[in-house]
Amino acid sequence: MRILIADDHELFRDGLQIQLEQIDSDATIFQAGNFSSAIEVAREEKDIDIVIVDLDMPDMNWEKGISQVKEQTDEKTRFVVVSASENFNDIKETLSIGVSGYIPKRSDTKVLRNALRLIMDGGKYLPPAMLDYNLDSAAQEDKTYPRKINSSLPNGKSLTPRQAEVLNYLSQGLSNKQIAYEMGVSEATVKLHINALLRTLEVTNRTQAVITAQKMGLI
Repeated sequence: MRILIADDHELFRDGLQIQLEQIDSDATIFQAGNFSSAIEVAREEKDIDIVIVDLDMPDMNWEKGISQVKEQTDEKTRFVVVSASENFNDIKETLSIGVSGYIPKRSDTKVLRNALRLIMDGGKYLPPAMLDYNLDSAAQEDKTYPRKINSSLPNGKSLTPRQAEVLNYLSQGLSNKQIAYEMGVSEATVKLHINALLRTLEVTNRTQAVITAQKMGLI
């Protein structure tokens, strides 16, 4: 996998690269300190799979910057925003141009890693504040918060309310400990719910569960 990180803070870029290499040791990582450099890297390096970009870089506004980077990549390249901004309008506007995820920089390490893993595996990630906003229809409509989980499955099975709740938290990239806190149960109980969810969705891990649920239209 070939990934371009565009952020004007070198320390953050290096930290993000470490996270990505822990997820995929074979990943090829390129770095750029501003939009202009990102455009140049995208022009020179072909077959970039993912571009991870900050919104706030000094050389140009993000709308122009992302647009020009997109011009140098092909249609299969996915864009992900990792930004300090958690402004609803910023998130909504980036989703409307087709990004595959928006990760707040203040996310803790586990959430960041899980979000990156989900995106690298072909999924999409939204911050909790935007769970009511569907990535695939970002330009068309808003939805009621919190996002509702469709519990009916094509195989005739259905999710229990607890499984649907767990699926919701998994889609946010929360750890078992965080899910346990949100649900007011023990981590052992969370693991039981996750195992039951995996069996119902006929998958083997949490990342596959989220991707499968997205393909089924459950989330």
